[in-house]
Amino acid sequence: MEMDCRPDPDQLLQQLQHEESVASSSRGHLKILLGAAAGVGKTYKMLEEAQQLKKSCVDVVVALVETHGRHDTEVLLEGLEVTARCRLDRGGLETLEMDLDAVLARHPAIALVDELAHTNAPDLRHAKRYQDVEELLDAGIGVYTTLNIQHIESLNDIVFQITGVRVRETLPDRILELADEIEVVDLTPEDLLQRFKDGKVYVPAQAEQAVQRFFRKGNLLGLREIALRYAARMVDEDMRSYMERHGILGPWPAGSRLLVCITASTFSERLVRIGQRMAADQDAEWFGVYVESPQETSSTQIARNQLARNLTLARELGAKVQILSAQNIAEEVIAFSREHNITVIVVGLPRRRSWNRWWRGSVVNEIIRRSGQIHVLVIGGAEADIAKQEAPSLAGDINWRQLSGSLLIVAATVVFCWLLQNQLGLINIAMILLLPVIYSGMTWGRRSGLIASILAVAALDFFFVPPRMTLAVEDLLYLPMFIVFVIVGIITSFLADVVRWQGEGARQRERFVSNLYSFSRNLMAAGNGEELLSSAAREIAEAFECEVMILLPDETGRLKERAKMGEHLIFDERKLGVATWVLRHGQEAGHGTETLSSATLFYLPLKTKEVTIGVLGVGLGKAEQLLLPEQKRLLEAFTNILALSLARSTNSSSTKI
Repeated sequence: MEMDCRPDPDQLLQQLQHEESVASSSRGHLKILLGAAAGVGKTYKMLEEAQQLKKSCVDVVVALVETHGRHDTEVLLEGLEVTARCRLDRGGLETLEMDLDAVLARHPAIALVDELAHTNAPDLRHAKRYQDVEELLDAGIGVYTTLNIQHIESLNDIVFQITGVRVRETLPDRILELADEIEVVDLTPEDLLQRFKDGKVYVPAQAEQAVQRFFRKGNLLGLREIALRYAARMVDEDMRSYMERHGILGPWPAGSRLLVCITASTFSERLVRIGQRMAADQDAEWFGVYVESPQETSSTQIARNQLARNLTLARELGAKVQILSAQNIAEEVIAFSREHNITVIVVGLPRRRSWNRWWRGSVVNEIIRRSGQIHVLVIGGAEADIAKQEAPSLAGDINWRQLSGSLLIVAATVVFCWLLQNQLGLINIAMILLLPVIYSGMTWGRRSGLIASILAVAALDFFFVPPRMTLAVEDLLYLPMFIVFVIVGIITSFLADVVRWQGEGARQRERFVSNLYSFSRNLMAAGNGEELLSSAAREIAEAFECEVMILLPDETGRLKERAKMGEHLIFDERKLGVATWVLRHGQEAGHGTETLSSATLFYLPLKTKEVTIGVLGVGLGKAEQLLLPEQKRLLEAFTNILALSLARSTNSSSTKI
């Protein structure tokens, strides 16, 4: 009996409904002209197509095109409507940027936007030009744009390995997934280098410098191969999507799932990019997992900010981000992997020195040992990266106040025993000297406990064990006592670390639940709208130790300040502009985001059933400080509760009227 390989009717119906909804949507058409490097002819090709569209009576507008002084390119601009640019003064230097609002007001069928990965000036609405393009697409405007392969985020590390240049202007891969068309504009390295020599790409002085640094033949060959492979992968995804939609039978690959282990290290950025590329190549679901434990703590603000950036990058590249908590990192990673049917785990090579690995243990080796049938991919880094990571970690681990405290408490105990040595005896002195070891380990952690045990052993030997005033030992029977000191110090401090970490985790969870409960209870008990808003602002300010501003639209739709907590917080036109954008688009913006990132506050929409009814602004006080993932989740929970309470209050008022 033959197996029925026909597609599931319900699945086909769902897919057809999805296609119809997509077809009927007003989202604009996106076409990306992809090239291996500058000068291959992307802008020229885009303008050629624009001229053809104009001849076909299509409404085409040049929103922004960079000709770089190339005569052949400038000729193709003739006859096309060009939107005036914004002129911005940056410290006496005038810059020209795309006038997004002017293009939105003009609303052409197709807008030409050059250099998709460009970073906008700080005063503009979006940090990146691709965000401008997304807003144009959402408004129903089609966009033709250009992009070089080195600006794709997931390829950043590969480009660095090939060229030795770290590209800072990147865009997430999801932007290319939004494209309806991707066309590769190709040119051989020999022809491109000849264009450089002829001055058709940059002026002669810039061209010579570019050829010597970035545009070497080997680099161009590598970039060209990456561009062609990336385009081939996108074509393959389109083909498989078409086969699936139309019920065409094929050799579908078995499903794979990847897990990338994330830490507070800058090296995790590379792991995330590698994981994204592997997941894309295998058409696999992937996870970004961070495990909180006594072994892996982010004690400094720099480390916490780096962890937040790593988790944000993973989320932007399409990972399902999970934050776990466990005493044993390797055990938790393996347990999560088996629970979610993970087939490949991506980890970074241990970057600690050999002595540090012996002291702290190797999480990677333990993951490999426990992995079983799960494949473990270990990614190594350059020696320069290891040295860069090791130096700050050592400096950050040393707490001189704690070490000084251990030294002082041991010294005070030695003085006490010295004064009473005739009455105490050697055995009692040894037992008393265990007290500062235990206290240091319980109070300040394993490092202080180990140091205290070494100091106590040295003091016992020097001051009390014959021959005195020397570290020599005439009777080997004292050696077991010395070993006990060190063992007690290590065990006590390790257990203290675990207990302290468990207590802090329990307190964080208790604070999370308590804050949510208190916030919900106080909002429910609020008598009217004004009391509700002031209570919400106060609760959020206390929970996050921040400044808070709650904005709601008036009868005309203009946002007004309804409640705030913060003496120095002033609602001005700049804050109004950012908050108005958040209200209209229903997306977060401001500090810590890529939309209007120069703002001092972090803005979240107050939404109920996809309807935005207000805006919440939060100021953390320090420009470099970012919200941790768990803080952001709590703040989002607060905004949801606040939005529902406001909607309930509004409905109650309407009913009474």
